[in-house]
Amino acid sequence: MIKRRSFVAVTAVALTTGVPVVSFSQDWKAKYPEIVLAIVPAENASGTTDRFTPFAKYLEKALGTKVTLRVANDYTAVIEGMKNRQIHIGFFGPGSYARAYAVSGGNTVAFATGQNSDWSIGYYSVVYVKADSPFKTLDDLKGKRLGLVDVESTSGYKAPTFFMSREGKPPEKYFAVAQVTGSHENAVIAMVQGTVDAATNWWNSDTDSNLTRMLNKGMLKKPDGSPMKYEDFRIVWKSPLLAGSPFAYLNDMPDGLKKAIAEAFYGANTQSPEAFKRLSDGKDLAFVPVAHKDYLEFIELNKYLEDLRRKKS
Repeated sequence: MIKRRSFVAVTAVALTTGVPVVSFSQDWKAKYPEIVLAIVPAENASGTTDRFTPFAKYLEKALGTKVTLRVANDYTAVIEGMKNRQIHIGFFGPGSYARAYAVSGGNTVAFATGQNSDWSIGYYSVVYVKADSPFKTLDDLKGKRLGLVDVESTSGYKAPTFFMSREGKPPEKYFAVAQVTGSHENAVIAMVQGTVDAATNWWNSDTDSNLTRMLNKGMLKKPDGSPMKYEDFRIVWKSPLLAGSPFAYLNDMPDGLKKAIAEAFYGANTQSPEAFKRLSDGKDLAFVPVAHKDYLEFIELNKYLEDLRRKKS
């Protein structure tokens, strides 16, 4: 796992317009009049569009070429889009990135991830229950119903399946039902509505998670219609630290274009602070460099899950 807590200093020279200067060749512009940035929504699609649109506009200004934002239905759509070269930059979880790297023949390569407010890089998979439930630990959930996220979601499916199985609690056997609910939001909603007893999700801290975003937007209500609070939920399981969710680009693009994209990301927190803050509600400090080597263990994780599926079929 990435457990680096040291600050990665990233600098960018700025034009008077406030965007990074690219000092290398820009001959790629004729061949790439449009760059497609694809995101999988951790929240609803409209929320993701609102969150990423200002950043896409910043990228467009920084690169000097059109940037089109696409909000995909699921991780598989982004993976296939990168494979078919219809998407130039994709946002992934660590496990879905490893899949994209594999199916694209190594042409999808990680280059940036967010740095948390405590200078760490990475996040966790957690299992939530409602605080008024009798469930205090994962042991209490044996034979109950677990809500999972998209099968290509690292925090919502891959990590809990992998790590719980290593603990001797494979979800498909340990729970009466381990069902895929769809998005991260859908998993939480299914738990609140009682469709499942517990739900997997991503978590950075008590103030930075998909759950806190949903609560801040007033999406979760008690039976009497009053808004739910963070203390209405309890975490009963947490994974080891996972590598930070990476942005990846097509490796066969010109070096000048890849450098321009990377510099724009690394300078975003200073060159377009409002757009950058919007991506994480101000919880991240900056985009910092990552490389494929930081995600090698997720290739092994995917292999484990593939072997598990073959045994079940």
